[in-house]
Amino acid sequence: MKFAKFVSASGLFLVLTCTIYWVHITFFPVNVVFYSAVFDGVLAAALTGLFAWRFRPFVVFTAFEKWQMLLIWLLTAYAVAISVPTVLDRSLSFYILEKLQQRGGGIQKSRFSEVFTQEYLKEHRLVDVRLTEQLESGTIRIENGCVLLTPKGRQLTVFSRFFRQHLLPKKRLLMGQYSDDLTDPFRHSAAQLDYTCK
Repeated sequence: MKFAKFVSASGLFLVLTCTIYWVHITFFPVNVVFYSAVFDGVLAAALTGLFAWRFRPFVVFTAFEKWQMLLIWLLTAYAVAISVPTVLDRSLSFYILEKLQQRGGGIQKSRFSEVFTQEYLKEHRLVDVRLTEQLESGTIRIENGCVLLTPKGRQLTVFSRFFRQHLLPKKRLLMGQYSDDLTDPFRHSAAQLDYTCK
């Protein structure tokens, strides 16, 4: 009996999540897709939790069980926000598939770097999107035409560099060969460049 009620409340949560997300993206401005999708899921979880706390059929649940259900819905909201709209918005993998479809089902492998630099960056406004996300996250600021790390950004880069160098695969399959190239992608970067801010 409890399980059936939990499933029905979870169904309500999913319907609310999808409805709130659709209303949000259709009628309201969105700064960052991931943040707005998380907000929509949290709102849906809160409304479903309110429903579970207020309506008589849910008196069979203890307060602890209701808190557990709310936690499950919040975790589900986070997982859905990352797994669906954020992945589709940011995924280079989906872009490759969509680009292949757009170009009739096939593109020469030797021309993919051209596709990325001349089409992907422009079509997805990639620089604008990523700079907006970092500004909204508080990891960068822009002053006098220079993009600068904030203290929060510096902390995140220390963590990400450590994780990349020590906790990413050392033998990762890249086009038929195993490599550790992505544990230090700057290994072969040019030393002197004229685009840095003084």
